[in-house]
Amino acid sequence: MINALIGCLVSGYFIGCIHGSNFAQYLSGVNLKESGYGNAGASNATLTLGWKYGILVGLVDIGKGVLAVLLARHLLTHYTSFGTEQISILLYLTGAAVILGHNFPIHMKFRGGKGTASLIGIFLAINWKFGLLSVLALVLVSFITNYLLYGVLVLYLVFALSALLFEPSIWPFVILAFLFVIALILHSENIQRLKDGTEPTIRSAFKKRNSNGS
Repeated sequence: MINALIGCLVSGYFIGCIHGSNFAQYLSGVNLKESGYGNAGASNATLTLGWKYGILVGLVDIGKGVLAVLLARHLLTHYTSFGTEQISILLYLTGAAVILGHNFPIHMKFRGGKGTASLIGIFLAINWKFGLLSVLALVLVSFITNYLLYGVLVLYLVFALSALLFEPSIWPFVILAFLFVIALILHSENIQRLKDGTEPTIRSAFKKRNSNGS
């Protein structure tokens, strides 16, 4: 179990270090860590470079979450004798490691993104039905409220609810609670800007990019 645990954490972390923002920088020449709000995620890519780059960054970051969990599930199911509960915990730990790799990548001096897109990928790989539901909820809530942050909070809520309902132990929920605390810390600036009324709205961000010809 210890070897599997270490393998899941290490592989998950380094897969998480694969950043969509690196691909965006290669294509555009713009370092997202030095532009916009200084974040390497899809939201800052959209605000800074436009929706096409936002989609690119988002797909890469979602994809690595899907890849890490599916790979871990395949190896744990076919090459170990672990039970359902143990595999469940290891899959969530793999996902958590991906988020940590995304948020604190070694090649970016541990200053990466905020993990939302990767969390979507992890959720889709673990429970695709609730994963799709969470994506729908994120999009609807974000557009209704005009702020992405509210959609992110709903995403974590749906994921945590599914863990409580369908996982064989409490540990996946505990792992998600840990990730939620990290997300709140990393989104502290967004929360403060929301209070101050200076947080960019979704519609204004798209209008801004469209007016620039993106």
